[in-house]
Amino acid sequence: MTGYAKILLFPIFMFLAALPANAQERVDLNLVLAVDSSYSVDAREYALQMAGMASAFIDPTIIDAIESGTHGAIAVTVVQWSHEYSQIVVVPWTKVASGQDALNLAAAIARTQRQTSEGATSISGLLNFAQGLLRNAPYQASRNVIDVVADGENNNGERIERVRDRVIAQGTTINGLAIQNEVIYLQHYMRNRVIGGGFSFVEQAIDYTDFGRAIYRKLLREIQGVPIG
Repeated sequence: MTGYAKILLFPIFMFLAALPANAQERVDLNLVLAVDSSYSVDAREYALQMAGMASAFIDPTIIDAIESGTHGAIAVTVVQWSHEYSQIVVVPWTKVASGQDALNLAAAIARTQRQTSEGATSISGLLNFAQGLLRNAPYQASRNVIDVVADGENNNGERIERVRDRVIAQGTTINGLAIQNEVIYLQHYMRNRVIGGGFSFVEQAIDYTDFGRAIYRKLLREIQGVPIG
């Protein structure tokens, strides 16, 4: 190689060396799974959320949907949340590209203990926190989604519509899973005031015992990235 060629290539080598190791690693979806841990959620209801999520990820249809994507992979992080200043990452960003990856993620979710403090229901606080996670995610994704699980309305923190609009303006989709055990109109509230972005939707669970079915259906739609009936 001539000295001139080395001079031309040196800036390129330096640029590549400065990149994080996985900066060019792509996934089809960056997904923030947000688990309601507010005061309205008791220990049994919290356990049903975690068991439902874990079970969904080991379903063969979910695994097939992940592997069938353009990049054959998604990245997931799990957050517990309650009031405006209480959000905790309980499962860090995890790449899922195979059945074994899905099993590992399910095991991590299933063994996660409740860590956030009980308190009010701040969906707006959760959205601000989740958008920060997406902004600093270690993978480049074709789609960024916040998956909000809640059994009540936003009653703490910023006005929910203001935060929603700010988040979707950054290209993020907000979906909702409304657990209807206490607020029977919650699906309509989430549809009108919480969700937004491309192909956004609300899934409904009649109560916490119905959560497993609802989160499976919701995850499948989010992973596939297309609207279905």
